[in-house]
Amino acid sequence: MTPADLSAALLDIVTAVVDRRRAGGADLGELTVTLDDVPLERPKNREHGDWSSNVAMRLAKKVGANPRELATEIAEAAASIDGVASAEIAGPGFINFRLDAAAAGQLAQTILEAGEAYGHSDVYHGLLVNLEFVSANPTGPIHMGGARWAAVGDSLARILQAAGADVTREYYFNDHGSQIDRFARSLLAAYLGEPTPEDGYGGAYIGEIAATVAAGFDGDLASLPRDEQQEVFRSRGTALMFEEIKNRLHSFGVDFDVFFHEDSLHESGAVERAIQRLREQGHIFEADGAIWLRTTTFGDDRDRVIIRSNGEPAYISGDLGYYLDKRERGFEQNIIMLGADHHGYIGRMMAMTEAFGDVPNVNLQILIGQMVNLVKDGEPMKMSKRAGTIVTLDDLVDAVGVDAARYSLVRSSTDSQLDIDLDLLSKRSNENPVYYVQYAHARTCSVAANAAKAGVDRSVFRPELLTHESESALLGALQEFPRVVAQAAELREPHRVARYIEEVAGLYHAWYAVRDGSTRVIPFGEEPVTDAHRTRLWLNDATGQVIRNGLGLVGVSAPERM
Repeated sequence: MTPADLSAALLDIVTAVVDRRRAGGADLGELTVTLDDVPLERPKNREHGDWSSNVAMRLAKKVGANPRELATEIAEAAASIDGVASAEIAGPGFINFRLDAAAAGQLAQTILEAGEAYGHSDVYHGLLVNLEFVSANPTGPIHMGGARWAAVGDSLARILQAAGADVTREYYFNDHGSQIDRFARSLLAAYLGEPTPEDGYGGAYIGEIAATVAAGFDGDLASLPRDEQQEVFRSRGTALMFEEIKNRLHSFGVDFDVFFHEDSLHESGAVERAIQRLREQGHIFEADGAIWLRTTTFGDDRDRVIIRSNGEPAYISGDLGYYLDKRERGFEQNIIMLGADHHGYIGRMMAMTEAFGDVPNVNLQILIGQMVNLVKDGEPMKMSKRAGTIVTLDDLVDAVGVDAARYSLVRSSTDSQLDIDLDLLSKRSNENPVYYVQYAHARTCSVAANAAKAGVDRSVFRPELLTHESESALLGALQEFPRVVAQAAELREPHRVARYIEEVAGLYHAWYAVRDGSTRVIPFGEEPVTDAHRTRLWLNDATGQVIRNGLGLVGVSAPERM
C-alpha cells in the first residue's frame, strides 16, 4: 500500500463522515474535503506506526466536533481498510496507522516496476524554469563558491526535472565591464614580462593563457600598439578562459543549455527595451542628468540609477534587460544562485521584478550560498598552486575526485558555511559519507550477484514474509523517497536528497547485518532456497534502485563494486 492509496481511502472515509453529519442536520455549508485535508506523515518514532495523520484536528472545528471524538470515528472506519493492521488515536487527535506486512512490503515491487522513475512526480508538470548558476567571471578558474553552485545548481535542476518541470540550465557570461579590462591588462603584462597590475589577476594561469594567445596570434603581436595588444588579449584571452571554464564544468558533470553573454544585452537593445517597458509603466524618472528606476515604490531602500549622467549604463541596467529577456523567452520561474556577497542585491532585484508587474519570489527567486573552505591536515587551504590566492574547483577534484567533490558540496544546506575535510573524503570508511552511500549501493549489487549464483531469483514475491523490524524500518524509509524529492524541489534544497540516501544506506547496512540471519537473501550452506529468500531479494534490489536514483539526482555515480 502506497501513501497515495492510504490517502485516497482516508479521503473516502472522511468524506463519508462529513456527509453523515450533514445528513444529521449539521450546518456545514459548502464544506468539501480534499486530499490536502488528509495529510500523512511518517512518525518520528517507528513504534507509533507507519503513518500518522492530523486530519481530525484539521476538520474538528469545521464540522463542530471534538478532535478525539472525530479521530475515533475516522479510525474505526480506517481499521477496515485493506492493508491497514490498525488505526490508533494518540494525543489530542492524531491517528496512527499500522500497515500489515504484506501491504508494507508491496512497496518493493512498486519500486522495481517504476525503476528509474521511482521518486518522480508531475508536481511541476509544464512549468518552464530558468535556472542560472555558477556564472563566474571569465577571469580565472572556478573558485570554491562557484564549485558549490555548480554541484548544487545541477542537482537542483535534476530534482526539479524529476518533479516534472521543464528546466533550462543557464550560465550568464560576464563579458562586459571593468573585470574584463583588468583581466586583459593582466594578460598583457604577463606577455610583456611586466609586474601584475595593482588591480589585476595573478596566478600561473595568467601566464599560461597569455602564452597561448601569443602563440596562436597570426601576425606580429609585438609590433602592435599597446592598446591593440590589449584588445587581442581581451578577446582571445576571455574566449580561452571561458572555454576552460566550460571544459572544467563538463568534467565535473555540469553542462548548460544556454550560455548567455552579457555583452549581447547591450548590443541587442534589450536594455533599452526594458527601460522603455518600465517607462510605460510609470516607474522611470530622470534626475541630475541620469535615468532612474523608482524601486522605493516596491520596498527597496533607495531608487536606482540605470543610466549614469555620462550616458554609461549602471550595472542594474543589465539585470533589467536580462530579466525581461528571460520572461520574453517564456520562463515562468527564474531562479538565480548567488554568493553570500550578493545578499544586499536581493531587495533591488525583487523591486525590479515587481516593477515589471511580476511577483517577487515567484517569477524571480534568488538563492544565496555561503562560503566553502577546504581543510587539509586540520588547517584551511588558502592558496591554489595554479590560481594563486584562491582555492579552486580543480583543487577539490584533484584531492578527492568528482563524486566525493560533488557529494560533499551538495549534502549541506547552502545557508550554512561549509568546511570540507579532504582527509575525511579520502578515506574508504563509513566516516566518509559518499563512500558510505556508494558502498551501500555496491553491497546491494554484490548481494544480487551472489544470490544469482546461489539460485535465488525474483520468481516469487510474498511481501507478507517481510516481518523483521529492520525490514519494516527499511521499507518505511524507501516509501519516503517521492516525498523527499518533491520537498527538495519545492524548497530548492538538494541536500535533502543526499541526507535521505544516507539514512537509507544506514538502514540497509543494519538490515544486512542482522546477526541471527533472519534477513538473509542467500541461504546458509546447504539450506534450501525459500520464498523468504526470494522476497528479500526484491527488498535488496529495491533499496539499490532507490539509492541509485538518489545518487543520480545529486549527480554522483552508483558503482556496482567498491
